[in-house]
Amino acid sequence: MFSHVMLGANDIEASKKFYDALFVALGGREGSIDPKGRAMYVHNGNVLMLSKPIDGDDACGANGGTIGFAVDSPEQGDAWHAAGVANGGTAIEDPPGIRTNPMGSIYLAYLRDPAGNKICALKQMG
Repeated sequence: MFSHVMLGANDIEASKKFYDALFVALGGREGSIDPKGRAMYVHNGNVLMLSKPIDGDDACGANGGTIGFAVDSPEQGDAWHAAGVANGGTAIEDPPGIRTNPMGSIYLAYLRDPAGNKICALKQMG
């Protein structure tokens, strides 16, 4: 359904450092910078890009918006979360772990990136 996700970033280098660590924790590669100064990540057929806002205003996180990253296991999610915190991210909400709801159990870990975007790691536990 989606072709890509573009997130705003005020400091591309700080955001790239953060997302480089996250993608490496997921078994991917560090991002590249295109001629327009945007960072781009391609992993498992998905594309994430980071850009300074075209309108010149500051980037800000969407209130209520979350971008989810699929992880293979709770251990990979924990590594993803630790890499994010160690590289400029902020841990938010409950600590990483398994949550149970009426639809089953899921692993979740939440972060804010350096620009304030809310992201999570998610694994359906069955």
